[in-house]
Amino acid sequence: MSSTEPTSGPAPDGIDRADRLTPDEVAEVLALARTAGDADGADPLDEHVLLRLRDPEAPAVHLTARTIDGTLTGYAHLDTTVPAEGVGVEMMVHPAYRRRGSGRALARGVVAAAAGPLRAWAHGDHPSAAALAVDLGFSRARVLFQMRRPLTAEMPAPVVPDGVTLRAFRPGEDDEPWLAVNNAAFAQHPEQGRWTLDDLRVRIAEPWFDPAGFLLAVDSTTGRLLGFHWTKVHERPGSARIGEVYVLGVDPSAHRGGLGRVLTAAGLTHLRDERGLDRVMLYVDESNTAAVALYERLGFARWCAHVSYQLG
Repeated sequence: MSSTEPTSGPAPDGIDRADRLTPDEVAEVLALARTAGDADGADPLDEHVLLRLRDPEAPAVHLTARTIDGTLTGYAHLDTTVPAEGVGVEMMVHPAYRRRGSGRALARGVVAAAAGPLRAWAHGDHPSAAALAVDLGFSRARVLFQMRRPLTAEMPAPVVPDGVTLRAFRPGEDDEPWLAVNNAAFAQHPEQGRWTLDDLRVRIAEPWFDPAGFLLAVDSTTGRLLGFHWTKVHERPGSARIGEVYVLGVDPSAHRGGLGRVLTAAGLTHLRDERGLDRVMLYVDESNTAAVALYERLGFARWCAHVSYQLG
């Protein structure tokens, strides 16, 4: 949910429902997301939703709010692919049309369309989004920290242990071994531990994908994959470039060998020396205290939080 304030004002725009969006409608939604993100300091739609928006075959329910002249003022995306866990929701309202009830109308439309349990993300943890969630009976269920650090500050050197080699990911060759380690490393994670080959390959096809920044730690003798650090670079017109610790994982059988720290340092060094970046971010669950502590020891500090709310 983007920042929306449940205050009185003119009657909210009508809410329309669709199972598919036209390319022009998708372009409108993406433009609205950029506007809301610039205003709030946090993008209102996560990568999963953005990928689904660009896939015309991805099943979803789309709710839109428009003015009489057709201007898009609000949007909600309902992911219905895992009904046993409830409907996943992300929504946003144009900054110029807030305080008019559009957020509340969209949220009520979401509840009506889902007709069951809901999971809604509020990116940036805005107080007004929290107030709307409370008013509608949602409970705070999960917190995701965004942490950042400068790459200009001193960084630990990636000292690779004996018997381990670091190399770049090889698309088409490393896909299945990587998927197996990823899903083992994130077996308890509600999203990352359920990736399929299609999830991996759709990201390999993204313009930002760079195999040189997808670092693998392998056994020097057997070639077995032990861990990985997949980095990403965010490049957006009008904004400073920033790197990301996109996914960092170690096979459970290789824990306690210091590979997490080594892979983190190697990825940060790549972003600084090879990509010329001066800052980096990552996302980590508040409940993952071991990972939060590791990142704090590596110089990361909390930048903002994203909150998942549940209903039903």
